Amino acid sequence: MPTLIPQPPMRVEIAEDVVATLRSALQLAGPREIGGVLMGEQIEPGHFRIVETSIDAETGGSAHFVRSPGAHAEALDAFFQRTGNAYDRFNYLGEWHSHPTFDVTPSRQDAGAMMELVHGERGIDFAVLLIVRLGSIHSLVCSCTLFRRGFGPSAVEILE
Repeated sequence: MPTLIPQPPMRVEIAEDVVATLRSALQLAGPREIGGVLMGEQIEPGHFRIVETSIDAETGGSAHFVRSPGAHAEALDAFFQRTGNAYDRFNYLGEWHSHPTFDVTPSRQDAGAMMELVHGERGIDFAVLLIVRLGSIHSLVCSCTLFRRGFGPSAVEILE
């Protein structure tokens, strides 16, 4: 059996305009779960900035969210076009959704869906899952989890 070399923890920062967009979308959604995809910029190996997100405010319910792939594919295509298809610097980073009435940790279904994503046929080596909700005074409460091929889920450090 091959030895797996430990990887340094991943660090993610969220651009201020993305935080503002998420807060606004969460306020509008109320108790419904919403979500989308995360587009990021690699700052250095293991350090990423979430610079854009898509928002699907239509398909969520009170205790579940399943994103509609079509709208998010368009958002990704537009992002790649705006960033000059510089995939080594700007790329798909993962998924996000809200848990407006639950803890911001991935559910068993959340983890299963992310594991399917990284073990699927798309060739995605890793993806993060950001789970968010509004806290007191409309602060953004969130967790971020890394899913990698060949590894179990691990916590991502969210930089302020």
